[in-house]
Amino acid sequence: MTAPEPDLSAPDVPGLSVAAVARRLGVSPSTLRTWDRRYGIGPSGHTDGAHRRYSAGDLARLLHMQSLVRSGVRVSDAAEAAREWDPETSPVPTAADDQPEPFAGIDYPDRDALVRGLGSAAVALDARASASLIRRSLESRGVMWTWDEVLRPVLVQVGRNWERTGAGVDVEHLLSQVATAELSGVVTREAPRSTRPALLACAPHEDHCLAVYAVAAALAERGVETRILGPRTPAAALASAVRRLGPSSVFVWSYLPAPASALALEIPKIRPEPLVVLAGPGWPHPTPDCTVHVADLASAVTRLLRAA
Repeated sequence: MTAPEPDLSAPDVPGLSVAAVARRLGVSPSTLRTWDRRYGIGPSGHTDGAHRRYSAGDLARLLHMQSLVRSGVRVSDAAEAAREWDPETSPVPTAADDQPEPFAGIDYPDRDALVRGLGSAAVALDARASASLIRRSLESRGVMWTWDEVLRPVLVQVGRNWERTGAGVDVEHLLSQVATAELSGVVTREAPRSTRPALLACAPHEDHCLAVYAVAAALAERGVETRILGPRTPAAALASAVRRLGPSSVFVWSYLPAPASALALEIPKIRPEPLVVLAGPGWPHPTPDCTVHVADLASAVTRLLRAA
């Protein structure tokens, strides 16, 4: 049983631990330590021989910073504003669980605000806020709009920042994991109407599979059942799945440059013959005659829908 959190209003209570504040905000303890180290917003209380503790004012400032980030303010600017913010003279924000959904009350979705908000939440390593923003966009505008107008722009910017500074791998990993989870939720929620599934996989050398889940979610919205084999799918495993499932189509994603061996897909000859779609910048041109190469999500979904 978890011990009750202390009453911060009591004068003899030293404050909250990192773990307790992390639970209040819905972030990880490592995220709190990053905010403290990078932006100077952290616990003010300290007892000799003990870990630093968060006061009521510290918690209020963090909640204020979090609300600014969720509204689209850059993390560094939100931290600076929170450091200068006086909780004694301003309303104390509620805990993260009690806050309204991001952009509540706005004519949603405002694309620019949504992109800023998601980018800021990802940089702050705020998985809960990132998931909420992605989910709201998926529910309001659908998978294809969310992918083209929100997720791809944010991921591209994260990649550019990494190329320029060498930092941000943690941001990309968190955002990819959160986006994958939300897209997977679309796949499991939608009831399929098709009788033959689309089989989706990454090439044998490919680890990045977010785009595969985006395709699966877009197809699920349109009633097409999918089977996802995930990253680094061996050619033999793909061939086995084709024989067992008899799919309407086979979609293989490659972001990284595909070696020549990856082109030996070994798709078994079954009837009816599945459409084979290669997607991503990693495939060479031209691709094998038995395949179709597409450049974007919309083209992939269009081709796979025709085959369903």
